[in-house]
Amino acid sequence: MRLTAEHQKIILAHYRAPHHSGLREPYDAEVKQFNPMCGDEITLRVSLTGEGDGAAIDDVSYEVQGCSISQASVSVMTDLVIGHPVREAAELHTEFASLLRRQAQGPVAWPPHLADAVAFSDVSHHPARIKCALLSWTALRRALQ
Repeated sequence: MRLTAEHQKIILAHYRAPHHSGLREPYDAEVKQFNPMCGDEITLRVSLTGEGDGAAIDDVSYEVQGCSISQASVSVMTDLVIGHPVREAAELHTEFASLLRRQAQGPVAWPPHLADAVAFSDVSHHPARIKCALLSWTALRRALQ
């Protein structure tokens, strides 16, 4: 897989110094997710404030074993969702997954609110790696259900 220099810097920065890493308590939901294609696995914990439509993500903590893509992706994801409403996190997951899949068919403009997630646009050219980038997002979606 060939990443642009800028995207590679972002991924390596999150891989080398992951944000919000380590399992913390208290938490409201814990999910374990496994990618059988490459062996990546994650345990993800989510702590919420509020209830129902007013629920927001107070904290996301995790332990992940896998490639640099899956490890960097969870770090980026935590930055994007902590402190935001649950419904917004679900929308970000849908948007991120859709952009990865559309990017494989040609260039797509990534919106600025996805911040460092743009680094994964190059991953879209390698279908097996899309699952690596989405592993943590899938775990988050399961934890929020």
